[in-house]
Amino acid sequence: MKAVLALVRRDIALSFREGGAIGVALGFYLVVVAIAPFGLGPDLNLLARVAPGLLWIALLLAALLSADRIFHNDYEDGSLDVLAMGPLPLAGVAASKSLAHWVTTCVPLALLAPVLGLLLNFPIHTIPLLVLAMLAGTPAVSFIAGIGASLTLGLRRSGLLIALLVLPLYVPVLIFGVSTISAAVTDPVRLGRRFMLCAISLASMVLAPLAAAAALRTGFR
Repeated sequence: MKAVLALVRRDIALSFREGGAIGVALGFYLVVVAIAPFGLGPDLNLLARVAPGLLWIALLLAALLSADRIFHNDYEDGSLDVLAMGPLPLAGVAASKSLAHWVTTCVPLALLAPVLGLLLNFPIHTIPLLVLAMLAGTPAVSFIAGIGASLTLGLRRSGLLIALLVLPLYVPVLIFGVSTISAAVTDPVRLGRRFMLCAISLASMVLAPLAAAAALRTGFR
């Protein structure tokens, strides 16, 4: 456990030190949501209805911008080979790097969502539920992105390929994420969708590192 936490802290520190990937993801998220009202028109009721779906779709696309960097830097400098031969299982390495991606990319995006929600006339009283829903669902985003990053490791310009591989796997997250936020507006008492969103994230945190580790082992051969 100490090795996992040390690797997570290392990746978080390196990510914030570079800063470019986080800034690009946040900028992309802001631009996509900010220009949507120009295309949808000035109807505030329409903007409020499409806000949950628009916020989630923009978040998924923004998170994918840095997905190829989950293993890339360590692969380029040879650190990934050292980690693969170390005492920490390869699945633990994949889990650590996916967790670091969630902390450095998805958490800032989720925290930015309330500000962007106000631009789309999202009800203010449901803003806390919006943040909680995104924090509950975004672990699945990062851990599934780890699978795509491991499958395309070493390929040039792998960003588009990762998107093609990963976006179909994001469909359950998108469906339950949007329905959770929509239910928070219409019926905040019902919790079934929120539990389902948490279950998807927990399942991804368990299964995705195993799949990523298998893909990494294949790449090392």
